[in-house]
Amino acid sequence: MTSPGHVLIVGASAAGLSTAEALRRLGHEGRLTLVDAEPHLPYDRPPLSKQVLAGVWEPARAQLRTAVQLDALAAEFVRGEPAVALDAAERTVTTAAGRVLRADAVVVATGLTPYRLPGQDGLTGVHVLRGLDDALALRARLTPGTRLVVVGEGVLGAELAATARAMGLEVTLVGMGQTLLREQLGDMVGGLLSRAHSERGVRLRLGVAVSELTGTRDQPGVAVDELTGAGGRVTGVRLATGELLPADAVVVAIGSRPSTGWLTGSGLTLGDGVECDARCRAAEGVYAVGDVASFEHAGLGRRLRLENRTNATEQAQVVAANLLGADRPYTPIPYFWTDQYDIKIQAHGLPSPAAEVTIAEGDPEQHRFAAVYREGGQVTGVLGWNMPKQARLLRQRLLGTWQPTPPLTPA
Repeated sequence: MTSPGHVLIVGASAAGLSTAEALRRLGHEGRLTLVDAEPHLPYDRPPLSKQVLAGVWEPARAQLRTAVQLDALAAEFVRGEPAVALDAAERTVTTAAGRVLRADAVVVATGLTPYRLPGQDGLTGVHVLRGLDDALALRARLTPGTRLVVVGEGVLGAELAATARAMGLEVTLVGMGQTLLREQLGDMVGGLLSRAHSERGVRLRLGVAVSELTGTRDQPGVAVDELTGAGGRVTGVRLATGELLPADAVVVAIGSRPSTGWLTGSGLTLGDGVECDARCRAAEGVYAVGDVASFEHAGLGRRLRLENRTNATEQAQVVAANLLGADRPYTPIPYFWTDQYDIKIQAHGLPSPAAEVTIAEGDPEQHRFAAVYREGGQVTGVLGWNMPKQARLLRQRLLGTWQPTPPLTPA
């Protein structure tokens, strides 16, 4: 394989770090630089809403690699210095400190930015959960007796609610959907998960919007916006129905957008993320990987952007190979998992609310089953609820349709 002299990776989380490691594994001996907005060593994000938040893990345990392993990568890490601009034609990246880095190839791996509710940034006690600092700040807030309101009924919101409830907190979850994870897994599985949360004491307020956050003044003389409570401490969440949910802490988990603001004027095509071809190439010498990458799936004939941990590492292998001269389309079978209480859900493919769902094995009432999703007569997804082996076996039904990328081997 032909190796570019200097590869610059913007983003040193799972996708960026996996790209760097794959480059070395495949024989790249040139210069390697990783730029990241965070000051921390690269860490894993899935434990943030579970083990780290619950205090079962200290932050060091969530690190993806030790300092010794990172040193062995022979890469330069520029930490705590976000990228603010890219010139795709020149392959130069400018950082917030004014540093200009030029490379032979650039990989964009800047991930996601959480959505926020109006007024939340001026109100203490309102949190998002994207990074390690977010998790630690929220963990400090979740003391015994805390009344927590989680806004958002997706994967992150449900995991946060499960973790907090297991910690003994009073938890209310609010969401626009009729069930938890409806958009990801449909009504049948979402209904079962909603019931599981209710049975464990989570108060669900589903199918309803949030109209405002309420708050009180922390310090004399600080004005408080009557609608948002900005300038004070959160005291509650008011729903569109008029119901007021008292809260000592609020977590906003209403989704995220690709972190592409810094790429305005870069010369790249930006839509729902960085638009790439089937090889994850966004421009000559510029690639995107992970949550931020919108790529053409050659097996499906459609564009996908996947927000899951497995995609971050699988896509990185293909990007690294293509940087070194390969010509490999990225055609994954998407996979994600979520752990809530004693429930492990594993989903392969693209299950959706529009699909017809049938139980292939097990029994939902026994809390162990495997399900198949079909649309237009074709299998589009499979799911295991405490049945990981059966879900993996059912995954074989997707192989012909998805034409997954063969595994990579070092040069």
